[in-house]
Amino acid sequence: MAIYALSGVIMIFRNTDFLKIEKQIVRTVEPGLTAEELGEALRIRGLRAESETEGEIVFRGGIYDRESGEARYTRKELPAVLKAFEEMHKATSDRPLFFLNVFFGVSLLFFVVSSFFMFLPKSRIMKIGLAYAVAGLALSVVMVYI
Repeated sequence: MAIYALSGVIMIFRNTDFLKIEKQIVRTVEPGLTAEELGEALRIRGLRAESETEGEIVFRGGIYDRESGEARYTRKELPAVLKAFEEMHKATSDRPLFFLNVFFGVSLLFFVVSSFFMFLPKSRIMKIGLAYAVAGLALSVVMVYI
């Protein structure tokens, strides 16, 4: 449960550089590409050329030599362990261990529902718990629609 929670918190910050390390990459692609073609070849979304000359394209974080086809750039990635946690959190049905995510989700749902049976139905604490549950549900609905 802690790993799933940790990976969820890490995913909140995936559009920032929080906990990411810089990785120098050198790749050779076709020579003579344009900036758009280079973005597709390197699989960098939204690649824009900061400057272009006959021999090279300079883009954010890197440089591409048009004659040799060599691209040198920096990419920020999570460390291997945290990247594995993030991939586990984002698992889809085509991943081999997706059933663990399904089991975990169903288990959490069971814990939520079973918590209502821990107290006597007419007790004060049960009424307070139901009030918190209704408030949480209302807050969730508001968050979804805003």
